[in-house]
Parts: sequence; structure tokens; C-alpha cells
Amino acid sequence: MKVWSSKIFLISAVTALLLAGCGDEGINNSSGESEASSKKLKVVTSFYPMYEFSKQVAGEYADVIGLIPAGVEPHDWEPSAKDMAEIKEADVFVYNGLVEGWAEQALESAPNDKRIVVEASGDIQLMVSEEHGHEEEGHEEEEHEEEGGSLDPHIWLSPVLAQQEVLAIQEAFEKADPANKDAYKANADAYISKLKELDNAFKSGLQGVKHTEFVTQHAAFGYLAKEYGLTQVPIAGLSPEQEPSPEQMAEVVAFAKEHKIKTILFETLVDPKIAQTIADEIGAKTDVLNPLEGLTDEEKKDNLDYIGIMIKNLEALKKALNE
Repeated sequence: MKVWSSKIFLISAVTALLLAGCGDEGINNSSGESEASSKKLKVVTSFYPMYEFSKQVAGEYADVIGLIPAGVEPHDWEPSAKDMAEIKEADVFVYNGLVEGWAEQALESAPNDKRIVVEASGDIQLMVSEEHGHEEEGHEEEEHEEEGGSLDPHIWLSPVLAQQEVLAIQEAFEKADPANKDAYKANADAYISKLKELDNAFKSGLQGVKHTEFVTQHAAFGYLAKEYGLTQVPIAGLSPEQEPSPEQMAEVVAFAKEHKIKTILFETLVDPKIAQTIADEIGAKTDVLNPLEGLTDEEKKDNLDYIGIMIKNLEALKKALNE
């Protein structure tokens, strides 16, 4: 939190001026505009999964804005003065938790007594990721504090846990706009049905794979791995910015050789050079496993969404685990 506090304090000083000047200027991630938009809920979300889940629940009854633009890694992002104005004006603010190190300070610096805040991961038991470990187990936050691990924020990459995040968003929308609660419930139910189909696709698609270990660029897939009986072997830690030491690189190389790993998985929005280095060392190829922390411009042009990209992730895993 200390990293963000000084900048957010300065930004909040000009937020009031921007509230008067924002007018009707649109944001690229708006879910839709209409003449009646002023009567709808204004929902402000942090990064792509929160935007997509909120948009699906909202339907036509709320205008949903995503703060972090396409192609930007959310761990690197911080709110501008205009973003702070959006947060202040929001009827509902949706964030995942842990990813958005700026969120709590931003909410304090842009007060709104009527705003409902949704930490979508708030009721979910979080995992502790031991840096560069090959197994990830679920732990309570107290254990994290005692053992010194890092809480894993990548809940949205489990189709099962994504359903819980959708339910948390639905509950907040119903509280903010009880007149349309039946619509929000119907929308959430419909989307959860799609997430259940996605879960079933992962279960059937990963059943009977030749091996269950996969090497990926950073430790984003612990919840997914746990859900489907896989072992994630990250090159780096929970942050994509973290670079492994030579010793850690050597450990991953040794593991990949021992387990005959033939594909090293890297991600969009981050330079793949470290994954490529490992692949070159063991004579493997590389492929994309998308942590869905944001859409690229190309993905937006291809009309890809959360479910579409998760299906591509499933295909990449099936291919890598059956080599």
C-alpha cells in the first residue's frame, strides 16, 4: 500500500476538479451507452476479469467501466486523476483483491458514502504460493502471515472460483439496485451456467493426460492446477515482473528435463524471454497460457472474452500435457 499512497494522495487533490469536467466522455471499456444511462448503475471495475464478470451480471441495467486499458499489465498500473474521479462517482466498485495494490488507498482518497465496494475474492479461501515450489496448497491468511508465503490472487483462472466471484458481484448489484434484482439474478445464473460448462470442459479435456506437470512463466495458475489435479511449476513468482535467480532457473531446467517437459508456457502482456531461455536450454518449444489479466488489442479485435480465452488455455494445456 505504501507504494501507491503518495501518488494517490496527489491525484485525489485534483479529483474534485475532474468531477466537474469529465462530462459525457466515454471510456473504451464501457459496456454500452444510451440516453437512459444516467438512470443506470455506474459500475467501475479494476481489470479485465472483474469487468467481464460485472458486464455479464449487469446486462442492460448498468453501465460497466474497466479502468485498466487493453494491453496493460495490471500489476504495473496505477490510477490517474481521471480514474480517481470515476471511482468517486461509482455506484458500485468491483475489484479482485491483492492484484490491485492501489485500491484501498484510492477508495479512501475518493470517498462516496453511497458507493458499494465488492472485493470479489473476499469470501474465498486463498492459497499461499511458496515461491518456486512445485506444489500449491490452500491455506488461510493467518498461515500466510506465520509461514511467510505470498497469497495468490489469481482466483479468476479457476472456472469454479470464478462462479463465486460472479455471485459476489450479483449480490452487490442487487443491494445497489433492488428494483432490478431479478434481472441481475437471471443474468448471473445464465453466466454461471456457462462457467459450469467451462469447468466440465476442463474436467473432461484434462482427464487421462500423459503427465500432470506444466512449466509456466509465473505462478498464475495455482488455483486452476489445484482444481484439475495438475502441478504448476513457475519460473518466476506471483508477480510477472519478478525475475528468477540463476539458481532458480537451473532448478526449473532440471525439473523440466527430469519430467521430459516439451513445452514451456508463457503469457501475453509480459516479455517471454525468460520462458524462451528455458525452452532453448532443454530443446523445448513455447506456447501461450493466458492469465487473463487483460486483453490485448488483437484479442479484442477477435472478439475474444473470458470463456473464449479459457478454452484456448484448455487446448494449450491438453497439447502440452499429452506430449
